[in-house]
Amino acid sequence: MVNRMTSSITAVFVMTETTLPHLDVPLAVVCHDAGAANLVFAWLRAIARSGADTNKWRLCLDGPAARLWRQSPIPGASVSDDLAGVLDGAHTLLSGTGWASRLEHEARVLAAQRGVRSIAAIDHWVNYRARFERGGETCLPDEIWVGDEFALAEVRRALPSVPARQLPNLYLAECAEVIAPLASQSELLYVLEPIRADWAGAQGGEFAALDFFARHYKYVVAGEPLAVRLRPHPSDAPGKYDAWIAAHPDIAVKLDDSPTLAEAIGHARIVCGAETFAMVVALAAGRRVWSTLPPQAHRCRLPQEGIVHLRDLPDILDEVGT
Repeated sequence: MVNRMTSSITAVFVMTETTLPHLDVPLAVVCHDAGAANLVFAWLRAIARSGADTNKWRLCLDGPAARLWRQSPIPGASVSDDLAGVLDGAHTLLSGTGWASRLEHEARVLAAQRGVRSIAAIDHWVNYRARFERGGETCLPDEIWVGDEFALAEVRRALPSVPARQLPNLYLAECAEVIAPLASQSELLYVLEPIRADWAGAQGGEFAALDFFARHYKYVVAGEPLAVRLRPHPSDAPGKYDAWIAAHPDIAVKLDDSPTLAEAIGHARIVCGAETFAMVVALAAGRRVWSTLPPQAHRCRLPQEGIVHLRDLPDILDEVGT
């Protein structure tokens, strides 16, 4: 059976780059977190291939977005750490919507003050209004761009006053295209993300989900002892999971050092995580995907069909008494 996730990816592949909207220049691009940066950079690569004048693109990047750009920069575009300078004379701002920095929010505030058209890209499906709030200050863009119909529906529900547009998710298509076909892979990839949640208590939600996974690992692998690779989120500090790995000698677990997410998924037959976008990439590549959010947490909010929820297994429901 072909689910809606597979149908969406097929649709992306048949779309041409002429489906992307025109971006008036000079163009300012501001990104910090990896999620929206991946989406934005894939769009920019396609626009550049269509013959756009990339010499009039100015970028201000930090954090994971800066590292991603260095891996695959677009010729002609310039990068600066001077946010005000990047926005000087700009006609359009295209920004990410991460939570780990104020950079993108400050770019939208400055664009509003200067009358620069502001477009924000959202790569996920949750917390839409909070993405545009910092310290009690709300600054909405002039338009929001998303990569699928689920996100478009959520924008229209959560932020009905902001025009929204669905573009092809070229990043997802790029990843799915290069991931190795499922064959005899014998590993499990666990894709991590920081989770700030009251339900997790003193430990981060990512560790609560990992502990839940470790306790019920046998159900995920169906009795087959698969090696486990943990892939940290781009915003995770080095060494963050070393102590957790050392505390679980009963599982053959190590850190994943694959240079790209696509390569990491290519080595795995099963992909687990809480509710990170990397799980959507794995689903598009035909992997079996599990959400490891424990029963005390909110339910995984990824809208794509095909994700298995560990907390829903009958044996676990009996264990927790629900």
